[in-house]
Amino acid sequence: MRLVANRVSIYGVGLLLLILSGEATGQRQSSGTTPPNTSRTLTVVTEPNAVIWLDEIRRGTSDPNGRFALATVSSRQHTMRVRANGFKEAVMPLTPAQTGEVRVRLLHTTDEAELTFQKAEDAREHAKDEESRRQAADLYRRALKRRPAFPAAHVGLARVLMDLGDENGALAEIEAARRGRPVYPEASAVEGRIYRESAQIDEAFGAFNRAIRESHGFQPEAHVGLGRIYEDKGQYDLAAREYDIAVKQLSDTEPIIYQLLGAAYEKSGKNKEAVLAYENYLRLAPNGSLAPAVRSILEQLRDQPQTLQGGLPRSFLPADRQP
Repeated sequence: MRLVANRVSIYGVGLLLLILSGEATGQRQSSGTTPPNTSRTLTVVTEPNAVIWLDEIRRGTSDPNGRFALATVSSRQHTMRVRANGFKEAVMPLTPAQTGEVRVRLLHTTDEAELTFQKAEDAREHAKDEESRRQAADLYRRALKRRPAFPAAHVGLARVLMDLGDENGALAEIEAARRGRPVYPEASAVEGRIYRESAQIDEAFGAFNRAIRESHGFQPEAHVGLGRIYEDKGQYDLAAREYDIAVKQLSDTEPIIYQLLGAAYEKSGKNKEAVLAYENYLRLAPNGSLAPAVRSILEQLRDQPQTLQGGLPRSFLPADRQP
């Protein structure tokens, strides 16, 4: 396996990852989404605090009554996945004609590998420091000891090891995941992040594009990764294109992507587009950690003259926002 170069700073898309857990399998469209007039809202009824994925994109968690509004669902075939701690994960198709409530009955499980994996996923998502990440990694290893052929656990462990700075260990887990699942878009997207964070840009670019091919175009984590590469290269129009695709594929569930999109438009001199993106961030996360900074940027952008041919002059941008 190729040794990884010196680690560079990790970009803060948080969830993403959490995101970050998505290996979407939907069909690609030129706009990255389906026309608004073909969408619908379904209400999932299942166990309380269950996590719901649509086409391998995490959409949210059911409330204490086990209900979750699954909005902006296009009128085509989809695959829904539901997981709750202590229960066997359920996967079911959603037909184009399905409307209203969708009831998902989960069955209790005694599978120790599955139960330990669920604990590991929960620990990773709530980890705030190195020690809590190490605890999550230990849980993944315990799950893999019980079930060595467990691709999702290998990818989860890869994410934790990446956060801990062990890129070589993370890449080894990606290889192990592929041995059990050769075509695995999420694994390819995580591999791209590992390479990007270790400054291996060509390898990162290849991995992100492989993730998109494997998922037939629907892989927001990979599109965000490509956007970050283009942004690092100063190719802000290309970065904005990738962020815009990711925003649409995530169906307005990740406000941080709007912040990235706004910054890319701002750096490329597209004032009006930047304002709209930042406004969308505030619409979705009015009390988010970036909200005060976004409001400040919006005030400055609104005070600037209209964009001229060739875009807003670079000198018009605040010093700390220069490309």
